[in-house]
Amino acid sequence: MTSETPTPDVARGAFWTGRVLSGLAIVFLLLDGVMKIARAQPVLEASAELQIPLRVVPGLGVVLVVATLIYALPRTSVLGAILLTGYLGGATWTHVRMGGPAFPVVFPSLIAAFVWGGLYLREPRLRSLIPLRNPRG
Repeated sequence: MTSETPTPDVARGAFWTGRVLSGLAIVFLLLDGVMKIARAQPVLEASAELQIPLRVVPGLGVVLVVATLIYALPRTSVLGAILLTGYLGGATWTHVRMGGPAFPVVFPSLIAAFVWGGLYLREPRLRSLIPLRNPRG
């Protein structure tokens, strides 16, 4: 799936909306990953509250940055989306396990929706695999 420019089956608006959604997810995930690698104090404090051993935080950051870069490359974006789904599912589970407030539980799923929604809107072959049809016809 190497679509770089809108094709006739991708409306220009959908293509750019997909790029914006993907771009927002990429920027957020790269920032989060780099902050984990750098062992930024807010990340270490949040990890301690979630009972994540501080020694694994930089490794999580590396995994997140690599998966995000795989997603950012058009040729490997579907693989990246799959990897990020697993990572974000783990983040959701971590928050659910700790019984925290609703927003931190839902936020990783929102980012995953940006990842897949952005990819769906800009990649016609993904839309052909998962067609959303009008219920009226």
